[in-house]
Amino acid sequence: MSVSRVSATRVALAGGIALSSVMLLSGTAFAHVSVQPQGEAAKGGYATVNIKVPNERDNASTVKLEVNFPLDHPLASVMPQPIPGWKAEVTKSKLSKPLELHGKKINEAVSKVTWTADGSKIGPGQFQQFPLSLGQLPEDTDELVLKAIQTYDNKEVVRWIEEQKEGAEEPQNPAPVLKLSAASADHHGGGAAPSASAGTDEKAGHDDKAAGHEETASASSATDTTARVLGVVGILVGVAGVAFGVLAGRRRSA
Repeated sequence: MSVSRVSATRVALAGGIALSSVMLLSGTAFAHVSVQPQGEAAKGGYATVNIKVPNERDNASTVKLEVNFPLDHPLASVMPQPIPGWKAEVTKSKLSKPLELHGKKINEAVSKVTWTADGSKIGPGQFQQFPLSLGQLPEDTDELVLKAIQTYDNKEVVRWIEEQKEGAEEPQNPAPVLKLSAASADHHGGGAAPSASAGTDEKAGHDDKAAGHEETASASSATDTTARVLGVVGILVGVAGVAFGVLAGRRRSA
């Protein structure tokens, strides 16, 4: 085999490895189970969140998800939204210290929500969102760590329970974290009861905020996707250019 052919083969191999690396990194960088609020999740208020579950395996499907809630910052109300093909079960646990909500003492709080496939599943290359209504959010913490356990139909179990330590690299299986924003004067469960017109204005304001967050998230997602696509295209163009140069050199030598 001539030197030119050997060089061309090495260039093509290097380009293929680079391309595979880019595709691999772009596919796994966003493969964590995560929690995303719809709109705002303010301390002392109520929020609707989505537990986003991607399927990381090429030969198995996700058939069960378990999300655990911290009892040191208990939530009196956790309500799952019905999802076709999935069965949701809410588990409550006794509290060592009663929780006071709307003037009433609550002796137990939700400790776990489990979704089990019932005619559906999350297949390879797919993801599923599991909506939850949460409240009243605690006022004495900036975040809630919701440790999750993902089960596949081949019996494999992935535990998303590792907490991020300050100054350290992201763990391999990070636990989903719900960031809480500063408490506002008009959150549910705090301050004076709003009038009918004030309630309408408040709802409209929350809707506008939620729409703004969704537009920002969509724009950010589109930007990330565009950047990854351009990166891959750039590599392909570079490999093609090198290969063309090698072939041109061979022709001149001939």
